[in-house]
Amino acid sequence: MARDSAHVIVVGNEKGGSGKSTTAFHLAIYLLYAGYRVATIDVDGRQQTLTHYVRNRRAHTRDTGRPLPNPLHFHLPSAWGDSIKENQKAEFDVFRRAVGEVEHKVDFLVIDTPGFDTNLTRLAHSLADTLVTPVNDSLIDINVLARVDPESGLPIETSHYARLVQRARSERMAVGGESIDWVLVRNRISMLASRNARQVHATLEGIATRFGCRMADGIAERVIFRSLFASGTTVFDPLDEEGSGESSSVSHVSARQEYRNLVAALHLPLHGAAEPVRLSA
Repeated sequence: MARDSAHVIVVGNEKGGSGKSTTAFHLAIYLLYAGYRVATIDVDGRQQTLTHYVRNRRAHTRDTGRPLPNPLHFHLPSAWGDSIKENQKAEFDVFRRAVGEVEHKVDFLVIDTPGFDTNLTRLAHSLADTLVTPVNDSLIDINVLARVDPESGLPIETSHYARLVQRARSERMAVGGESIDWVLVRNRISMLASRNARQVHATLEGIATRFGCRMADGIAERVIFRSLFASGTTVFDPLDEEGSGESSSVSHVSARQEYRNLVAALHLPLHGAAEPVRLSA
């Protein structure tokens, strides 16, 4: 599936609850506000969290009349036939059609993947220009990347998901001579320094060095995201006047800045956009 247009951002991690869908949706909406054409694909046939985000946003826009930008969205269900070979062929075909429909029409394609290995997960990773892997600030969550020596904190065995990424990077290099820019994003970072936080940071640095990827700070644990999901809104959308007191406004602004910092750390090709939509301060 050769491409010469859309920059593909894949958000992946075989650990549930790491903030993949929230990150994918916020990246898509940020890029829309920045004036770019954006499409999103949800290949999680079970949870469909990104798809629910989009549906909630469309319903909110319809019911309130708020002029919120929306991405062109596709949900790709898994095939459930008796033949694994036929299932994989069917999934490849539907994935190829979805990508082919938008690859020359949008500037960015954001793909959200499930917290487990599937054929669609592997297809998405093989197409990534930028791979974003949110990791909760916990040694337990790091295990999805590598088994770590308890004494030194250094990775001693590559885990399944990291091997999946390594295969995707090797295939990408062999086919197109380009690698995947893999970024580990530390989510739910504690505001208080602790021995555990320092150990997590040091361990992720060791993993990043071993796997040839980069690290970036992500989003702290914020209650605001739970309330935003129901309306399909993001921290980049103007606050709804109803029920948005001072405390929620502060959390809104802080989370917005965290996502802006994350976008900057991803080094996306942000150039040649149309006239941007004015973002809230």
